[in-house]
Amino acid sequence: MEAHALRPEPLPQHYVPAATPTAPQQPARYLTNDEAAAFLRLSPRTLEKQRVIGGGPRFRKFGRRVMYAVVDLETWADARSFEMTSDPEYAARHSGAR
Repeated sequence: MEAHALRPEPLPQHYVPAATPTAPQQPARYLTNDEAAAFLRLSPRTLEKQRVIGGGPRFRKFGRRVMYAVVDLETWADARSFEMTSDPEYAARHSGAR
């Protein structure tokens, strides 16, 4: 018997992604309406109204439960960042048209 006939066949090559230097992502953290309101320093009722009329942060529904992702709350708050009240964008948002 020849020596090469006893060798096992090589295993098929599988794609293995290269390790990335970034840290593993943390799972999204979700807050209840009351927790989100406290996070934003708003009243819970304000968030409830904004879910109905619009203009509030993105929210998620898990069955009957309303939850807010912390990243969505931060994004919503950051979109309301202005340098001064004379900023044209601020004036446009806060004109009498509500």
